Amino acid sequence: MTIRVGFLGGGFIAHYHGKMLHTSGVDAQITLVHDPDPAKAEGFAQASGATITDSEDELLSSVDAVYVCTWTAEHPRLVAEVAARGLPVFCEKPLAVGLQPARAMVADVRRAGVTNQVGLVLRDSPAFGYLRHLIGQPESGRVMSVVFRDDQYIPIQGQYGSTWRADPTKAGSGTLLEHSIHDLDILEWLLGPVTGVSARAGEFHEIAGIEDVVSATLAFESGALGSLTSIWHDLLERPSLRRVEVFCERAYFWMEDDVWGPVHWTRPAGDEGALGGSDLTNALAAAGSAVRNPDQAFIEAVRDGVPADPDFASALRAHVLCDALYRSAATEGAAVVIPGGQPPRAG
Repeated sequence: MTIRVGFLGGGFIAHYHGKMLHTSGVDAQITLVHDPDPAKAEGFAQASGATITDSEDELLSSVDAVYVCTWTAEHPRLVAEVAARGLPVFCEKPLAVGLQPARAMVADVRRAGVTNQVGLVLRDSPAFGYLRHLIGQPESGRVMSVVFRDDQYIPIQGQYGSTWRADPTKAGSGTLLEHSIHDLDILEWLLGPVTGVSARAGEFHEIAGIEDVVSATLAFESGALGSLTSIWHDLLERPSLRRVEVFCERAYFWMEDDVWGPVHWTRPAGDEGALGGSDLTNALAAAGSAVRNPDQAFIEAVRDGVPADPDFASALRAHVLCDALYRSAATEGAAVVIPGGQPPRAG
C-alpha cells in the first residue's frame, strides 16, 4: 500500500525530509503540502511533486501520515489536530517552545494511539553510532569526560533563511532549544542519564529572548562530567559542525563531522586510527548496527502499525534537560538537579 504523506510546512527542514523519503525506497508518495508562505509551499511542491493546498483540513482529510515542519510554536496545535484525526505524525524537533506544551503533545499522541516520531536524527548518524560502539567496548574503560561543541551561523540567514528563529513567539528561544536539543538527546544516548546541570547564556546578536551562545556543564549518573558549548555566529563558511571529544580511562575518541566522520581513536600500545565514510558504515554493520534512514523507518512503522523510534515520549527527556539548563542560566549558572540526580560537582 502506498502511504500518502502530507507536509505542514515547506521550508528547509521539509525539503530535507522530502529528499530522505525519495531516496529511502519506501512505498510513499508526498501528496500535499500546506504552508502560509506561498513561496515556501511552491518551492517544496516543485521539489517533491506535492500539490499545494491552502487548507489544513483538506490535507488532514486526504493523507495517511503527516509531517509537522512548521515553526516550533505551531507544533502543539498541529500535532493535536493530526492526532485527533487518528493520523501518524512525524514532528520536527524541538517538540515545543517549553516543557509543559511538550508534555501535552506526548499526552495527545498517547491518547490517540497514533504512531509518532521526532526528528532527532543524530541517533541515526553513522559517526555517532560508531562512537557509541567504541565507548561501549570494555577495553575503553569508564567514560570520564565529554567535551561537546556545536556551532553554526545563526540560521536566519544563508541556506536556512529561517527568519522566524529571530522571533521568540515562534521559536521560543535560541541555540540551545532550536539546535542543541539534538546535542542533549545524543549525549544521553551516548553516555546515559544526566543527573545535574548548570549553564550560562548570552545574546551577542541582541535579539531579545534568542540566546546565541550557551556554555553548560553536565553531570552523568555514571560519574562522567561533560561540557556543552552551543554557538550561533555569523561565519557562513561554517553551516553546522560538531566537535566531540570523549575521554575514557583507557581510550580517547574524537570527531568533527557528525554524520560521516571520520571517528578517531587513540588507545594504549600505539593503537591509533580513524574510520569514515563507507568504511564507517561497514564497521557499524560488522558490529551489528546497520545504518538507518529515519524517514524510511517512520513510514515502515506507519505501514506496519507499530511504534516508531524515537517517539515523542523519548524525545521529552531532552526537553527536561533543556528546561533545567534555561533555569540555571536565568540564575547565572546555579546548579539544577535533574529529578533523582545530583548537580555537577564544582571545579
